Amino acid sequence: MKTLFDTVSYKCSKLVTKNYSTSFSLAVNMLSPSIRDAIYSIYGFVRFADEIVDSFHDYDKENLINDFEKEHYKAMESGISLNPILNSFQHTVKEYNITDDLVQAFLKSMKLDLVKSTYNTQTEYEDYIYGSADVVGLMCLKIFVKGNNQKYEQLKTEAMRLGSAFQKVNFLRDLKDDNLVLNRNYFPGVDLKSFDEKAKTTIINEIEEDFRIAYQGIVKLPIEAKFGVYTAFIYYRKLLKKLKNTPYHEIGNSRIRVSNYTKAGLLAQSFVTYKLKLV
Repeated sequence: MKTLFDTVSYKCSKLVTKNYSTSFSLAVNMLSPSIRDAIYSIYGFVRFADEIVDSFHDYDKENLINDFEKEHYKAMESGISLNPILNSFQHTVKEYNITDDLVQAFLKSMKLDLVKSTYNTQTEYEDYIYGSADVVGLMCLKIFVKGNNQKYEQLKTEAMRLGSAFQKVNFLRDLKDDNLVLNRNYFPGVDLKSFDEKAKTTIINEIEEDFRIAYQGIVKLPIEAKFGVYTAFIYYRKLLKKLKNTPYHEIGNSRIRVSNYTKAGLLAQSFVTYKLKLV
């Protein structure tokens, strides 16, 4: 029966999440069991697309990402894919009515990484972040509200700002690799050679404002999602604090991380805050 294959497919998406991101996997584990598999399937989809454009340097990336897209739409049409990541994702897309404009916006940003290395204007920067991060937040929100379109529209802005905050933290943390390894510069007017404390402060202030607005949505999330999303929120906020306390010249020389010990403390903090209904 295909049910067994579908179960295996979701387990594969979960395995991808656990191996590529221990912090995100931890946050997903704090969600209600009823929605975890769907979130894993989204992560698996976006992670595989991101790996194609970021990591597969010895292969034809353009063909790979185009084939990945074609296989997604074949799965949507037929209801099955022998790629378990795509198989689980197409189930989630259909079950939670994830609109195709979100998928297309995401794939557009991924394809930009193959041909575009510098984002010179604020519009280019915001368009890339919308496709690479904001729409992922919206896909997750579709799952969190379980078809409640009124709730979805109410929380869209905050979900997008949370996606933006996460992506910008990653950009700042990965400044060295993006510039020197992938030859990319996402922040308009900023590169590793000209990066200074003023540029760092401007970026951090922008992210802090994203977090401020995103928090207003987190407190309104359904009970099944609130604890997990808040866990991810405080992890990335801690990462931002570490970046804020790191001299600008060190950001370009090393990748800032949060230790497993600190992650455990953040989880405990999140749990207490949640149980006391402070969020």
